[in-house]
Amino acid sequence: MHYVYILQSINSPDEYYTGITADLKKRLEAHNHGQSPHTAKHRPWRLVSYVAFADEAKAQAFEKYLKSGSGRAFAAKRLR
Repeated sequence: MHYVYILQSINSPDEYYTGITADLKKRLEAHNHGQSPHTAKHRPWRLVSYVAFADEAKAQAFEKYLKSGSGRAFAAKRLR
């Protein structure tokens, strides 16, 4: 399975991060241990939502959509 996920910073609640992974638990731990340069500044993080895909290409397309303007609006309204 491939997971598209949304994280929210605990210390900076207005900060969100969207990503993709095959191992959600391990990836969240990596974000919270500062192993990702894009999220290290605002750690710790909590998982807000995730969507599982059997098809990696569909997961990548959904992540790309969520990072677009309309995708961010969709996520703010429906996934957070």
